[in-house]
Formats: sequence, C-alpha cells, structure tokens
Amino acid sequence: MQLRALHRASALVLTVYALLHIANHLASLGGVPLHMVVMSTLRRVYRQPVVEALLLACVTLQATSGVWLTVRGWSERVGRVAWLQAASGLYLAFFLVVHVSAVLFGRAVFGLDTNFYFAAAGFHVAPFQWFFAPYYFLAVVSLFAHLGCALYWQLESSKPLGARAALSVMLGVGALFALLITLSMAGAFAPFDVPSEYKKTFGGT
Repeated sequence: MQLRALHRASALVLTVYALLHIANHLASLGGVPLHMVVMSTLRRVYRQPVVEALLLACVTLQATSGVWLTVRGWSERVGRVAWLQAASGLYLAFFLVVHVSAVLFGRAVFGLDTNFYFAAAGFHVAPFQWFFAPYYFLAVVSLFAHLGCALYWQLESSKPLGARAALSVMLGVGALFALLITLSMAGAFAPFDVPSEYKKTFGGT
C-alpha cells in the first residue's frame, strides 16, 4: 500500500508536468517560435535545480514502481480496462526511461539544447521517422489512457456509465493530441528546418 501511495503521488507530480509539456508541444501548431516562447517560460520553473531533481526522482519512482505493481498484479488483472491500464502503464515506463535518458544524454554528451528540434530531429532523418512517429504517438495516447483508467476506477462503482464515458473521452482526446503533436513534429502544419547539429545525432546532415 505504501508503494502504491508513492506511485500515485509521483504520478500526480508527473501528470502536471506532462500536461504542461503537451500544451507546449501543441503550441507548435502555431509554429516553432511560439513553441520556443512557451518552452522558455515553462523552463523557468522546471529547470530550477530543485524542481528538476524532483521530476527526475519522480520519473525513477514512477517507472520502477509501475513495472513492479503491474507484474505483481498480473494474474489478478481482469477485464479490458485493467489490461489497458497495465499496457499503457508499461509503455509509459518505457517511454519515460528512454526519453529522459535521451534528453540527459543530449545535454551532457552532445551539448545540445534539448528543445523542439531535438525532439523532432528523428522525423527528418530517414528512416528514423518510422520509429519516432509511433513512439511519440503511443506515448501521448498511453498517458491519456492511463489517466482515463484511473478516472474510470474512481467512478465505476457509483457511476458506471459516467466511468465508461470518461474513459472514452480521455482516449479520444489523447488520440487527437497525439496525432496533432506527431504531425507537428513532422512539419505538417508549419514547415521548419532542423539545424544540422540535431540531425547529426542520427547520422544526418
């Protein structure tokens, strides 16, 4: 129970950050400059050493506790919502570890500003777009699916119809945001050129 409580506490912190991060990426629909302005504003908070350390600690706790809780309750899982919660949680754990590691590596080893271009570079060096398109799409969908499942369990006993509706809405919103963000990073709405230093991390020029 203590581990589950810690998992929920870290999830709350990361959810606030993730939703702000998604809002930042949605700002790119208006162009990369707008995204950069929003990012610079948000970085004044989450790039503070104490805040950044808290976020990294929450990522570590969330990923490890999530995998452990999923594996421990594997045989007790029943129903599509329970399996959706497990699958989305496992993907989020994978994404958190890979994405945060890549960002830290990019900053420490390559000396890059891990901004929009860092996230989007893989879309602009073939054949890496075939990895990054589903990678980011599934991350956003999984976040909203996981939050939707949590909301479902809160409502299921008292308002079963409301629980199903809430989960459906969360999945729909997640899929829409995932599609918009993925297309934005591919340059579908506001074309942009990725600086060469970012492409070089994938062997591009």
